[in-house]
Amino acid sequence: MIRNICLAVAVLFASTHAYALESLITVESHYSAKETADRFETIIKDKGFTVFSRIDHQKNAAAVNLALRPTEVIIFGNPNIGTQLMQCNQLVAIDLPQKVLISEDADNKVWLSYNNPKYIKLRHRIAGCDKVINKISAALNTLSIAATSK
Repeated sequence: MIRNICLAVAVLFASTHAYALESLITVESHYSAKETADRFETIIKDKGFTVFSRIDHQKNAAAVNLALRPTEVIIFGNPNIGTQLMQCNQLVAIDLPQKVLISEDADNKVWLSYNNPKYIKLRHRIAGCDKVINKISAALNTLSIAATSK
């Protein structure tokens, strides 16, 4: 009986921790949405990342006569790093390549958001790859700060 109670408490603690982890990391930008997206794209290209696509949702909305505040997604990656993560759990490929969202809110504030690699680790139950996860987390943090800060 005590063993079952301990197990239940452990499961509750673990599930609470998983839900407490933010799935997105969001950084406020000091630049316009377009300038933030341009800066991010330039920085990642300079660092050797591949830009697979840049999607301008505002432009696409306008094409069907709908209004949308500035909203862009940049899809990018580095096969050397991404492959290492997929070797840990191939299902993580559904979340790769990495994406950033640059958006402007109703108060005209611009935000850069990306999937938290630690959340991806939990989502896919990745074990034994903390070095890769930490490397990705540090890189995304550095890139997002560089693109959004003056």
